[in-house]
Amino acid sequence: MLQLNNISKAFGGRTALDGVSFGVRDGRMTGFVGGNGAGKTTTMRILLGVLERDSGEIALDGEPLGARQRRHFGYMPEERGLYPKMKVREQLVYLARLHGLTSLDAGRNADSLIEELGLGERRDSTLESLSLGNQQRAQIAAALVHDPQILVLDEPFSGLDPLAVDTVVDVLEQRAASGASVLFSSHQLEIVERLCDDLVIISEGSIRASGEREALREAHSAPRFSITSNSDLDWLRTEPDITVVELQGGQAVFDAAEPTAAQRVLRRAVAEGDVSSFAPQRASLAQIFREVI
Repeated sequence: MLQLNNISKAFGGRTALDGVSFGVRDGRMTGFVGGNGAGKTTTMRILLGVLERDSGEIALDGEPLGARQRRHFGYMPEERGLYPKMKVREQLVYLARLHGLTSLDAGRNADSLIEELGLGERRDSTLESLSLGNQQRAQIAAALVHDPQILVLDEPFSGLDPLAVDTVVDVLEQRAASGASVLFSSHQLEIVERLCDDLVIISEGSIRASGEREALREAHSAPRFSITSNSDLDWLRTEPDITVVELQGGQAVFDAAEPTAAQRVLRRAVAEGDVSSFAPQRASLAQIFREVI
């Protein structure tokens, strides 16, 4: 497990990070979200050793993080970081060799990632000749080509169309399923919500919320329920301790002042008709984000 404890960083008189603490667990996808200038990229650069922290500790599996452990990191910066005039496969093999892989293993990994990420027809194209979306795929391949244990990806879905997003999501989920720890940032909250196991929200250099995705959704959800019935639910408007949010015929969304009130609604609805669905409504990531920042 990768653990950050009380990380702080200032540039001149401006505080960029203020006591940042969170963990990235093995075999899990951790979404790292925040507005522009919130501190995401600074945090990632400190993790990679590109920037020095002013204070705080970073540990991997209980040991202080150093250059030896960082050899097992895979990093994708938000900015384009590959050689524009090198061919895709040539570049991936070169980067894998820099990480110590044999020529055979480097070639095998490069070929596998090229196919997984849908770059087969562009394997011998120079990076600068690729579309922005394919350049992004190549950047992701470069972060993965040496089989890292920890992935740190800054905006990996930027510039990708929906089909390319699905391709990248599949590749990252496979890496997490094999035990890799994945920390990724994104402004595309719907992708983060779909993909992450754990979530960290940062604003103005401070962590505003962190934890398992579903636990955070439950903690930030109002006592709101949805119900669908084959009978009219207009009687909800006069039900004690119930506030109707939406109502159209046999479909309704309502807030309950007490859990017992919601169960009373369910019992009456069942008595008056067939209920096809009844469930609590959880807060979306976008709602949590707006609430905590």
